[in-house]
Amino acid sequence: MKIYTKTGDKGTTALSNGERLSKASELLETYGTADELNSFVGLLWSKVCEKGHQDVAPQLLQIQSDLFKVGGIISQAPIEFQEEKVQTIENWIDQMQQELEPLKAFVLPSGTETASLAHVCRTVCRRLERRMVGLNRSEFASISQYINRLSDYFFTLARYLVKIENQTEIIYKP
Repeated sequence: MKIYTKTGDKGTTALSNGERLSKASELLETYGTADELNSFVGLLWSKVCEKGHQDVAPQLLQIQSDLFKVGGIISQAPIEFQEEKVQTIENWIDQMQQELEPLKAFVLPSGTETASLAHVCRTVCRRLERRMVGLNRSEFASISQYINRLSDYFFTLARYLVKIENQTEIIYKP
């Protein structure tokens, strides 16, 4: 099977339901943002594995699988998204927070390479959320809470990675 189809050469692409849209459409921008986030999560997973953080690596692989489903839902595929996935993310956040000092100030998105990548994932995740909200589509209801919680996960993960890599969070000083 060839990777190229030539069907998008005129600036359109097909959704899962067969409908063709402009590659510049808001829906495609949203779908592309989900794909971008998934790619950054893959990069973060690679760096986490290099550092030997075996507690975090399986979580990131699960998130990547979940993001494929999110992308499918955005592209109009008839995919079910289980609400329990939100609880799983919340459990992971709670586990990491048990290891962290309470947050008393804003922290700069930095600290270590892995923490900085987690912050990149957080910001792309927030952009995905904004795009989903902007489209205001009822079929996104099943994934909107997950995406919101996922950005909280990446923020907490960034703080956790700084801690387990024995670095210090850099506090914002106005």
